[in-house]
Amino acid sequence: MHLSTSQSRALGQVMRLLADASDGDALRAALALPMLELMAADTYVSMVWNAEARRFERALALNLPATALRDWEAYYRHVDPLTFPMMARREPTVATQILRQPELARTEFYNDFLLRDRMHWGINVYFFDREACVGDFRIWRDRTQGNFEANEVELLRLVEPAITAALARLRWQQQQAPAALATACAEELLQRQAGLSQREAEVAWLVACGCPDKLVARRLQVGVPTVRFHLANIFRKLQAGNRAALAARVQALAGTGASGFIN
Repeated sequence: MHLSTSQSRALGQVMRLLADASDGDALRAALALPMLELMAADTYVSMVWNAEARRFERALALNLPATALRDWEAYYRHVDPLTFPMMARREPTVATQILRQPELARTEFYNDFLLRDRMHWGINVYFFDREACVGDFRIWRDRTQGNFEANEVELLRLVEPAITAALARLRWQQQQAPAALATACAEELLQRQAGLSQREAEVAWLVACGCPDKLVARRLQVGVPTVRFHLANIFRKLQAGNRAALAARVQALAGTGASGFIN
């Protein structure tokens, strides 16, 4: 695949952004300009699919006014003949693979929405982490630039796995952050209010969450006898006669309602 100097530079920037990313929305925003340079395009839009709400959210755009994004959300998504068929293909898809250009040009979506911002030729890619769509790119060109060709589709295929991996990683980290914070706060409360050591607080929290001794040992990278030694001290300090009483005491002290098995 031959890349121009500007495309090679843009591809390098994309890879650097993926390596350094710490927030999914910030990454999608930062990728706008290098992706337009890579694809020799004019307009960039990126959204995230909310499967529970059955709608796209957190829209970002470059070279498209905010009013157009609001109009799409308010009305044009209901008459958009491209987005969902392109999403269903789960691969980079040129708009003309869904509708031939003369057919698209007869639609309300084209004449009242795309055309007013000179979006004539389009290509979309949706990033799927298993069944979750963690983001997308919707990239458009002016009529004078011509349609996207096979080598440009291959460019999107080239970067798609790396972008999917980055967005999936950042999504997972965002989901884990509240649980990690809750655990840290609970363990701190157990140390302060019950006089547990740091290790005893860690063991108490895991046991309260339903972990057996072997799993506690594996998670804390200690031996099972060590876990049981700490557990004996925890029973004594919390005045608990069994694991159920310990869990209830931990929940009362930490105020978090710990429940459920930790894998």
